[in-house]
Amino acid sequence: MSTLETDGRRTAAAARRRAREKQIIDATRELFDERGVRDAQIEDIAKAVGINRAIVYRHFTGKEEVFALTLVGYLDELRAELADAAASTTDPEDRLAALVGAFVEYGVAHPAFVDCAQTLMRRTGPDLLDEMSESALFRLGRAISSCLALLTQVLEDGVAAGAFTVEDPVLLANTLYASGLGALQLARVGILVKEAAPGIPTVGQISADQVRDYLVASAIALARR
Repeated sequence: MSTLETDGRRTAAAARRRAREKQIIDATRELFDERGVRDAQIEDIAKAVGINRAIVYRHFTGKEEVFALTLVGYLDELRAELADAAASTTDPEDRLAALVGAFVEYGVAHPAFVDCAQTLMRRTGPDLLDEMSESALFRLGRAISSCLALLTQVLEDGVAAGAFTVEDPVLLANTLYASGLGALQLARVGILVKEAAPGIPTVGQISADQVRDYLVASAIALARR
């Protein structure tokens, strides 16, 4: 067999592998959107693709890696929304408000994104290194950092314009992302817990619009201080 034929077969095999991996990720995304993260099992993903679960593990190290690479798809979509928001105005506060608002709107429209992101954030770095390949971690890190880079740039531009006084834009961007995920869960539940009287709990309602307005106001306040 010639070197050319060998290279051709390797190229074809790699293409088939990439196509299969895309099928598995697409099926996972569909299950996430239909059922949520907790109800999506490897058996269900394999069935949706029409393969045995063992084949899933030939392509991925485990469920965490499948979920992480599915999150990459959400993050790529989110980045496009954030980029549009950041480009919608030149005023520093309006840009930050638009970007935070776009984040909330995407999270409300895609609750599985919030679940998936929170699930992975609860894992420690060493755990993820044990359960995922380096290439998958790289892709996940790149997807997250590309979103955070847009927020960081908006904060840095605001500092340069004299509108913000942020000492560490990278830290603030990461903090806003993490706290935003928590607030999106609050918007999803739609209730607030409070005391009606000392020791007497009660609940109130909160809307996604209220959560968005709070996150926008908080981001601007943190950027100004």
